[in-house]
Amino acid sequence: MDKQWSLKELYDSFADQKFIDDIDNIEIILNNMKDIPNSDINEENLKHYLETENELDDLIGKVYAFISLTMNANTQNQDAIKYASMIENILASFASTSAKIQKWLGKYDLSKLSDPYILEHHYFLEETKKNNSHLLDDESEEVLAKMKTTGSSAWLKYKDQLISSMKVTIDDKSYPLTEVLNMAYDKDVHIRKKAYEAEVNSYTSIEQGIASSLNAIKGEAITVAELRGYDSVLARTLEDSRMSQKTLDVLIKTIQKALPMFERFYKLKAEALGYQNGLPWYELYAPIGESHKEYPYEEGCQYVIKQFSSFSSHLGEFAKKAIENEWLDVYPREGKVGGAFCHNLHSIGESRFLLNYGNQFSDVITMAHELGHGFHGECLNNEYAINSDYPMPIAETASTFCETIVKKAALKEVDEKEKINIVENELTDCAQVIVDIYSRFLFESRFIEQRKNGPLSVEQIKELMINAQKEAYGNGLDHNYLHPYMWTWKPHYYEADYAFYNFPYAFGLLLAKGLYGLYQKQGSSFADTYETFLSLTGKNDLVDVGKSVGIDLEDEAFWQNSIDMIKEDIDLFEELLKK
Repeated sequence: MDKQWSLKELYDSFADQKFIDDIDNIEIILNNMKDIPNSDINEENLKHYLETENELDDLIGKVYAFISLTMNANTQNQDAIKYASMIENILASFASTSAKIQKWLGKYDLSKLSDPYILEHHYFLEETKKNNSHLLDDESEEVLAKMKTTGSSAWLKYKDQLISSMKVTIDDKSYPLTEVLNMAYDKDVHIRKKAYEAEVNSYTSIEQGIASSLNAIKGEAITVAELRGYDSVLARTLEDSRMSQKTLDVLIKTIQKALPMFERFYKLKAEALGYQNGLPWYELYAPIGESHKEYPYEEGCQYVIKQFSSFSSHLGEFAKKAIENEWLDVYPREGKVGGAFCHNLHSIGESRFLLNYGNQFSDVITMAHELGHGFHGECLNNEYAINSDYPMPIAETASTFCETIVKKAALKEVDEKEKINIVENELTDCAQVIVDIYSRFLFESRFIEQRKNGPLSVEQIKELMINAQKEAYGNGLDHNYLHPYMWTWKPHYYEADYAFYNFPYAFGLLLAKGLYGLYQKQGSSFADTYETFLSLTGKNDLVDVGKSVGIDLEDEAFWQNSIDMIKEDIDLFEELLKK
């Protein structure tokens, strides 16, 4: 059965009068806001602005969600494509007014404000004042916003259409890319290898178009960062992420020190599968052990609900609500984007989850991961829309924490044959989020540096990707079987305003490990602490969010403690292999 998400809670269709009215309302509100920068500097006007902005954020979020979710479920939907461009153009035309409002906000003396409603938005107002140094003149802001609609946004849509319509031929049969990617988890090594080789070969038909997309999007990111006065694209990402350079430095240093540990894991797995020269790329997700239990979707759902409930009734009830109310789009199909994601809908207090479920334990973990994102949104539903917008690095914490709950609980229930599969799955995921993410960080850093001198060819991009993989994975992988096209279908490279969406995953994983360590020490009482922690993530910088639970994110020792938890699992994996 093709389980697709329900969007009727947003709108019935693109012809729904409520949808049409809401687009009109967005334009009306934006038009009315043009007078705000000319208003007096007083608390009454500031409060009016904040109330309007919260209303607008929820309204835009609702309309955009319907368009985006429809398009992700079917990238060929022409109505979604049309309205996506319409919304982009409407918002682009507001860019100069937005810049004026931001400058108007910067004139307030925040130390003299007393209204409780305004004080709830204090962090947002402080951040706005700080960001004013990167604003251009009003006309330039509008030009940039309008050019983006025919620049990076258009290239992103083009890339998505190429990838979603791509067919991979295996033994004279064509498959959507999403199905072929799921074959990496198949029990049969011949299927895994065929899928990998066919996938890599299939990119030749679209590589030029995707390379053009990447060059255009990163070119725009470089230009905009320079125009706004950032030291680099990375510096802009860190500021947008509310993350200090010191935090990133200690995180990367800890990852680099951990690479030999992960190389050991890959060599152990390679030897267990009969390989002498490291693990071939197509064996990254190969199952280990004799037990290859499958988890049909319904069974996977019940498993996640059960394990979530062991942490807190609220988390378990949230998962049950999401599944029963058709918030999930479950199986791969032609025209649907690959991968998985969660889209939180603050305007209606719900979420939607895209999966490409394949009946493996890894698919259960992916479900838990995305539901974790949704629970993060659940904990922010009582916050104002402005205060529910959290930065990239913290975005991966709740999701990874939920993964950990499921995996740790599962290890206590299964027999020895199944335990090795779960430990291996956990380590494979950790290695992906640390080692592969590090390779992506290296790739993107070097791509951006070279892109400053002009567009890169397909061969240059592939070489950068291979070299980054060699440096990150070391001899843990067989260098004859790497993946030169990992830059093609990963969506994280293709958002001009969100560069370096790689290190946040490692940040999220290791922070989640640290939080889980606190849970182990504090027991069931930690559930309330955890929900409070998540509720703070939209209105504090990352260092202060960490301090709320006694974590120092600029201390290398914190990150190393999380790495040590992974080392314990590698030791257990080696012990289980010997049995």
